[in-house]
Amino acid sequence: MRNRRAVTGIALGITVLMVILSILKPAPLELLENKLLDARFRLRPSLVHSDAVVIAAIDEKSIARLGRWPWDRALLARLVRQLDWSGAAVIVSDVLLSEPEQNDPLLAEAMSEAGNVLLPVAFDFHRDSPSPAGERLASSSISVAGRELFAASSPISAKGVLMPVRELSGEAAGLGHITIVPDDDGAVRWELMAVEYNGGLYPSIDLSAAAFYLGIPPERIVVEATKGVRLGDRYIPTDRWGRTLINYHAPAQTFRRISIVDILDGASDPKLFQDRIVLIGATDAVGIHDLRATPLAPAAPGVEKHASVIASIIENKFLRQTSLHLDAALILLSGLLLALLLPRFRAAAAAGAAAGLLAALLAFTYYLFAYKGLWTPVAYPSLNVLLIFIGVITGNYAAEERSARRIRALFSSYVAERVVDELIKHPEAARVGGERREVTVLFADLRGFTGFAEKRPPEEVVALLNEHFGVLTNVVLKWEGTLDKFVGDALLAFWGAPLQQPDHAERALRCALEMAAALEALREKWRAEGKPPLACGIGMNTGEVVVGNIGAAERKMEYTVIGDHVNLASRVESLTGKYTAQIIITEFTLAKVRRALDEQRIAQVTVKGLDRVIVKGREQPVTIYEVIHHEHGTPSRVIEYGQEFTGALSV
Repeated sequence: MRNRRAVTGIALGITVLMVILSILKPAPLELLENKLLDARFRLRPSLVHSDAVVIAAIDEKSIARLGRWPWDRALLARLVRQLDWSGAAVIVSDVLLSEPEQNDPLLAEAMSEAGNVLLPVAFDFHRDSPSPAGERLASSSISVAGRELFAASSPISAKGVLMPVRELSGEAAGLGHITIVPDDDGAVRWELMAVEYNGGLYPSIDLSAAAFYLGIPPERIVVEATKGVRLGDRYIPTDRWGRTLINYHAPAQTFRRISIVDILDGASDPKLFQDRIVLIGATDAVGIHDLRATPLAPAAPGVEKHASVIASIIENKFLRQTSLHLDAALILLSGLLLALLLPRFRAAAAAGAAAGLLAALLAFTYYLFAYKGLWTPVAYPSLNVLLIFIGVITGNYAAEERSARRIRALFSSYVAERVVDELIKHPEAARVGGERREVTVLFADLRGFTGFAEKRPPEEVVALLNEHFGVLTNVVLKWEGTLDKFVGDALLAFWGAPLQQPDHAERALRCALEMAAALEALREKWRAEGKPPLACGIGMNTGEVVVGNIGAAERKMEYTVIGDHVNLASRVESLTGKYTAQIIITEFTLAKVRRALDEQRIAQVTVKGLDRVIVKGREQPVTIYEVIHHEHGTPSRVIEYGQEFTGALSV
């Protein structure tokens, strides 16, 4: 439960942070979002669009035949007349004709006769215009609905404008700006549908071209402040600054290109231009420098951008950006899902859940983009998923490290290293508090120690006791027992907790036998050193006890066993002196090891019945057995207590 609360806290904290960031829109995350948008453009199938837009291409072929750019205005006049003769509905120039030339009257005359030529203007956002724009620009202004909304988010405003020469602009059917504002990475993703200049609002040349083609005059183009542009029965969604997301149709050369030299030579079919919008612009011509970075290409002709925008307006196919509320909801939903899922899984499964959610997010936002025309920001929810996963895994790792340190500190002093490692892998086995568990308890007590301690200096007493306990402790840990405590000159150990040990009685008996051999070697050492060879009695019992961390919380805790079977083991150990036996076990321990003895898994051992005793606090007598270890070759056997029971020794 604590872990779930921690995961929920981490998930909600990161989610709230990502919601805030999605509102603040820091530049690095916006750059990431733009790159993910570009990826969706590249993955999306090419849009099926009408052939209402064609490109009269200023290409290498034309420059090779007609000479280097810029061409004489007389040549452009021939081009306008040829396109008009071919039935072009609208002729849109992507070439800024701002410098006067000798043959401007010829071009002006051709434009006047055609009556459908749109010319571009270029706004300057940094410098004032060197000359007034004139009435011709003012006549191209468009209407605004809800202008008061611009108080908070005004349209992008220009300080200056670069106009076509007066003679040409006077004969143009309309004007429109070709100004672009790339994103921070240089890519062109947005179209400025209108720019504010000297109190007027002026459309882009793409908007002007589409309106002219659809028969909608400038005064009927209405900008709804901060929302969109109404063009007849079409509604072009914009952001609060009047920008619309360009719905790039496909990589370059999706729109039909016809070389200008072929048009002038009459080599192209006039039907290719009939009732169509013809864009005059550079494509692959070297030196004209009209290339733009787009989501689909690092360097695409600017005229392709115009074609995509115009086609989108005519076909009424626009990209819409979802609202901040929906974006925040997606971030919150991803955070809540992970908060519910991650606590249920381990690291590998959690990684799979996070990866699955991330894939679902990417697939869902791609579907909305490719098939519904909705741009749903995915960087923030995706980053939310990744950060929550990393945060939860890091938090879990830190918690496991703390738990491992706590378990190691708690158990390393009285269980074997392998047992500690297992407890760290399965910390639930070491939970604080008591539980009932069947264990085998072992008491080992020095005989005659009290008399020895009274006659010897304290330093010698402590040294001998430490040496004795050192030998016993090593054996207990070797057989993966739990060293409970030292009580005076007695040692208490048990098997079967904290880890489950199905063979706990066998382990305890093997430990007792090895203890006896180790103590005999220690007694020989003491004899050689002139010390009294104190004997040690070992008593064992098996049964259900209460085991756990017991004591004062936050003060002193001990992992120990309590219960009737612990007391019985202590009483049995005290009988070793009376029966002059080194190891005594109860009938309950024998029941657990009998099969191991019968199968000779515990070899060279005789278990001999000694007596039936009544232990204080128990009504029923308990049979006790002496365990004797023999030399090699002697099979293990059990000799039952054979005398008829007429009474019982009370201990």
